[in-house]
Amino acid sequence: MTTGDSVFTGSIPALYDRHLGPLLFVPYASDLARRLADIKTGSVLETACGTGIVTQALAAALPPAVELVATDLNQAMIDFAAAKPGLKRVSFRQADATKLPFADASFDVVVCQYGVMFFPDRIAGYREARRVLKPGGRFLFNVWDSLAHNPVAAVVNDSMAGLFPADPPRFLARAPHGYHDSETVRSDLRRAGFSNISVDTLTLSCGAPSHRDPAIGFCQGSPLRGEIEARNAGGLQQATEAAAAAVAKRFGAGALVATMQAHVFTAVS
Repeated sequence: MTTGDSVFTGSIPALYDRHLGPLLFVPYASDLARRLADIKTGSVLETACGTGIVTQALAAALPPAVELVATDLNQAMIDFAAAKPGLKRVSFRQADATKLPFADASFDVVVCQYGVMFFPDRIAGYREARRVLKPGGRFLFNVWDSLAHNPVAAVVNDSMAGLFPADPPRFLARAPHGYHDSETVRSDLRRAGFSNISVDTLTLSCGAPSHRDPAIGFCQGSPLRGEIEARNAGGLQQATEAAAAAVAKRFGAGALVATMQAHVFTAVS
């Protein structure tokens, strides 16, 4: 993990939300919200809320009696999320998931969608989730499976290797898809003090109006952008076109339909 892996600033939040949100994150956000359908009262904390995709799903699914608090390390992501419609009930706060600014036993549930891979110290993040959970509370989160099970991201990753063969950008393999071994995650959770742990491997369909969406989303709306620009300061559009061509070659031009796979963990405090 590098410092740049967690940088989501400038135009990145809007591009991330528009081009990657519906493609990759909305389907799994709906799944997480469904898993909390039994929550009728109490409080839910979301860490690494990003542009508010899970936040919207939770706000729509959970009754008004449930208090919702959403945090992210990046203020730019919080600002983008807080401006979305339907989220007036949510308390947004900038916070580091490995050093949460909340008292012990404050929440009934902690939720995190595709955030733990970016924690500089995952075990510290898990310990913080456990600390702020009430006894018997749930820590619910997901992580991407490997690139081998996520062909859209794999095609974009390979296209970057073709464009920069001497020094391929490795963000996708290293960060979002670099923490995919479920036994490693289980071990880290146990080291953080969780013992009641379950995992589901969930394969879903993903789709976008255009084969260009993942190219724009990954190359311009994720920290992959910084790696591209570090190798060629003026090469962002070239990289985007290379990724789009690779996606079209693999899946066809026009609307995109593919599959994606992730692990969904539940750990009880």
